[in-house]
Amino acid sequence: MASLTRSSSSRARNDAARGSLFVALLGLALPVVAFVAARQLEQVTLLQATVAACASVVLGLAAIVLARRARRNIERSIGRLGGAGTARVGRLLGLLALCIGLTASVALGFYELLKLFG
Repeated sequence: MASLTRSSSSRARNDAARGSLFVALLGLALPVVAFVAARQLEQVTLLQATVAACASVVLGLAAIVLARRARRNIERSIGRLGGAGTARVGRLLGLLALCIGLTASVALGFYELLKLFG
């Protein structure tokens, strides 16, 4: 019996696709955890939770970049590398995390403007 070669193996892992999904889920979980902490803990204020939620912008962008890298890896391997669906979901959730982070940033900016002029 002949063993499988590198080119005849079923599907290789696409770590960029998995990383994209993981980072996107982390970007979505961060605002939830921050606001729950602000609600439950006396040491964390709502303003601090909003600042923490702004980090979703960075995580969302990282997820989008990783998803793009995963798609590029799939194209370079002529479809032998799996993870196209995972990369697609990672990109979609990364966009959602980016939107949530940008919304938190805009809210924080308006709060600071109101505090400055009001």
